[in-house]
Amino acid sequence: MITKARNLGIALSAAALLWFYMFSPWTQGWPSFWLVMTFSAITLTVLGLSFTTDLKSLLPVEKPLLQLFGGILLAFALWGIFWVGDKLSALMFDFARPQVDNVYAMKEGFPAWLIAILLLLLIGPAEEFFWRGYVQRTFSSLLGGKHAKDFAFLITAVIYALVHIWSFNFMLVMAALVAGAVWGLVYRICPKAIWALIVSHALWDVLVFVLLPI
Repeated sequence: MITKARNLGIALSAAALLWFYMFSPWTQGWPSFWLVMTFSAITLTVLGLSFTTDLKSLLPVEKPLLQLFGGILLAFALWGIFWVGDKLSALMFDFARPQVDNVYAMKEGFPAWLIAILLLLLIGPAEEFFWRGYVQRTFSSLLGGKHAKDFAFLITAVIYALVHIWSFNFMLVMAALVAGAVWGLVYRICPKAIWALIVSHALWDVLVFVLLPI
């Protein structure tokens, strides 16, 4: 348990430092947001794989077609939630739309097709494997007790949102909280749906950033 907790602390510290470097106004954009994001995705994947001792129970795909179509459906449903949320937030807050535009400004200087490939094949899957497949799963085993999975879901969703705080962008932090809560809740209910969540995260990233910007 001590080793597992230590490894989780190392992994979360690495994620916090990487997200600080990506989003803070002092370091953002150097050398390139997407290069740093790619490096971060690879780093978190390596850490998650290294620290997960029972990969054989995590990685097998059960009911692959159901996982695929469930992930696609969840991605479009989440896109719809964000579309509605964007319209409502724009009515309530003057700063909402400019902050959303700041997020989309991160696409500048990188080809859209390359961003889509990185999001679909690396960044989206890596984030979901790390945050749900490793972090939330590890918290569940560390906490123990009747409500361990519930606390693990809540803690992971909050941490996932907080690592974005150095962007000083309220809309981005809330987007991470909402998306993380949706994916985390699905994982809380059905841990075997990790591959559906990977599909959902990867496809949702591409929808939001490239194909159907909100």
